[in-house]
Amino acid sequence: MQTVRGTLTTSLVLGLVLLSQPSVAEQVDDFDYFSGSRGTIRNGVQAVLTCNGLFTSNRTLAQIFKQELAFLKEPIGNARGGNYQVDTKRKMVSVGGDAYRNKNNEGKFDPDEQEHVNGEKISAVFREGVGCVVLAPNQTVDDIAGLPSIKRAPPKYPPAATAWPQGDLLEATSPSNEIDPSALNAASDWAFKRDTPEQDTLSLLVVHRGKIIHERYANGVDKDTRTRTWSTAKSIAVTLIGMLVEQGKLELDAPLNIDWLPSVPAHESDPRDTITLRHLLNMSSGLYPVDSFGKEYVTGSGLSYWAGASSSTGARKRGLIRTPGTVWDYENYDTLLAVQAMKSIFKDDESYQQFPHSALLRPLGMHSTLLSTDRFGDFILSSQVYTNARDLARFGLLYLQNGVWNGKRLISEKWIEFVRTPAPASKARGYDYGGQWWLVPDARTDVPKDAYATAGNRGQYVIVVPSHDVVIVRRGLDYGKQGFNRWDLTREVLKAFKDKP
Repeated sequence: MQTVRGTLTTSLVLGLVLLSQPSVAEQVDDFDYFSGSRGTIRNGVQAVLTCNGLFTSNRTLAQIFKQELAFLKEPIGNARGGNYQVDTKRKMVSVGGDAYRNKNNEGKFDPDEQEHVNGEKISAVFREGVGCVVLAPNQTVDDIAGLPSIKRAPPKYPPAATAWPQGDLLEATSPSNEIDPSALNAASDWAFKRDTPEQDTLSLLVVHRGKIIHERYANGVDKDTRTRTWSTAKSIAVTLIGMLVEQGKLELDAPLNIDWLPSVPAHESDPRDTITLRHLLNMSSGLYPVDSFGKEYVTGSGLSYWAGASSSTGARKRGLIRTPGTVWDYENYDTLLAVQAMKSIFKDDESYQQFPHSALLRPLGMHSTLLSTDRFGDFILSSQVYTNARDLARFGLLYLQNGVWNGKRLISEKWIEFVRTPAPASKARGYDYGGQWWLVPDARTDVPKDAYATAGNRGQYVIVVPSHDVVIVRRGLDYGKQGFNRWDLTREVLKAFKDKP
């Protein structure tokens, strides 16, 4: 009886314990399992932005810490030093990796003035024709020689002595009677003199009827300064893809030629084969979301942007959770999958890496533009392009001219119509997204409905307004809430035009 009674008592106690615990659905798993990855990516962000700031943009460490790194909550060190190394001979920057760093950056070990630093050391090194490439955490300087570089043919003409838009020589012109100079200057002041330091305008350029009618730069920036486009790169990617679609080498509504990961046995079908190029370009692939779920600086594309992972492998690993084309979800990996589909048609890496230059950049005179790759040689065309305001103005002008440059058609009017057509799944957003270009939301009535724009993090905009024959380029290094609005800018600039339709 004692044994039975003991068993009953134990069972009763165990039952009470179980009843007092939260159910599986109620349990909160609040441990930060991504802390190591988060720290590694944080180190990589600083390494990449510093490397490109120094060796692609030719800016100083003081400028970089003040602006490029301003959006980091905890940058490592400061312009005077810290737990990072700059190798000017190799054009390489390494950040983090030690267990501790000195908070006052004086190089003295004082346990009371140390702050724990997570994450692996990440290095980025400048490569010819590419910009800064991220090494994997376990790579060293011995691996630099194996990183991709792209040899670009020099222009056949001197850009400085060649007239705009093919070159940079501006003709002296009289102010047009169609433009109100004071209103244009007011719009420029609106862009540069913001109510918050978080909106940091670097440059503003306005093109009207093919001519630059306004060009302004912040201190420390000029027409040659290259900065990161962030997601404005997506609009460059879709332009290149459109060229191949028009050539019949890619199909907009056919299954993608992609080897999904993990692969399924040959006798099984992969549901991801229902995804088309149109789905990817409309940001409605149906694949498992990463970036839009707040993990962009933890996992997903952040690993390829900042930590040396493959941009192709990560993009091909997501599973299908929705019917393609039904839900709009902004994901860098969707663009990178489209770029992977583009790569699949080329016979070798050299042909793939030369294509953007021969097909688009060189014809437009975008000689300052660098399309960066990961360490495997795949273009990171969802974000990592470095260029200046004038090159982006040339890109916008190509679209304003319906795809024709110097009398030669580079992209078709049909493709321009596609990128400007609202993605069906963007209905809930007011139809504000097309094919890797942003559209005027339905709710906006203060700007022309035919306007469309690229948009990149920290305020990178190329705005095309066909009804006014205008291209607007704004470059920024915004941080914080990043509230600079491209359509507000469009409204302000267009106030200067007397010939409003």
